[in-house]
Amino acid sequence: MSKDSNLTKPSVLEVARQQEGEFVEPLQLGKRLKGIRLSNNLTLEEASRLTGLARSTLSKIENEQISPTFQAVQKLTAGLGIDIPQLFVSPEDGIQANSRRAVTRVGEGRPHPTKTYEHELLASDISQKKMVPFKCTVHARSFDDFDDWVRHEGEEFLLVLGGEVDVFTEYYEPVRLAEGDSMYYDARMGHCLVSVSEHDAQVLWVTTR
Repeated sequence: MSKDSNLTKPSVLEVARQQEGEFVEPLQLGKRLKGIRLSNNLTLEEASRLTGLARSTLSKIENEQISPTFQAVQKLTAGLGIDIPQLFVSPEDGIQANSRRAVTRVGEGRPHPTKTYEHELLASDISQKKMVPFKCTVHARSFDDFDDWVRHEGEEFLLVLGGEVDVFTEYYEPVRLAEGDSMYYDARMGHCLVSVSEHDAQVLWVTTR
């Protein structure tokens, strides 16, 4: 596409004003974009790879040297996992929300099967998450089904969605959890689950990074 054809495209500010009414001045757009990028711990190079926009283009947008087209903003929101209104909301004093959101419909999670569990990763379209949510079908029926304890960094929350499980942990006696029961624990401690109900149990796990 030639430079002349780019000039004919309306800026994102013009499109946004037509659709949503009053928005912040262009100065805030660059500041907001930079703030969102930094809140996700992304370099310009990383943001460029995620959005498909050139590093130089991102830098110019952040420094208010150019105003992005609506097409460019669509790439920014898709790549950074944000909504368009977030770019036009003036930040307020105090703790800032990054306004990220992801919806995972039933059965649309990213599958990750193992010998003992069948995981379904949720909100997988958001990068740099502070926690990792996933549903799991527990196939294991005995502690002996595991080659070793499961251990990893972070803390973990477990909620039984259906069936019953025995939770084995390295420093405690096994505990049985039924539907609706939950547990919070240090994931560095060896742990594993086995189904004890007629059908494989279903659980929700949320793990911090």
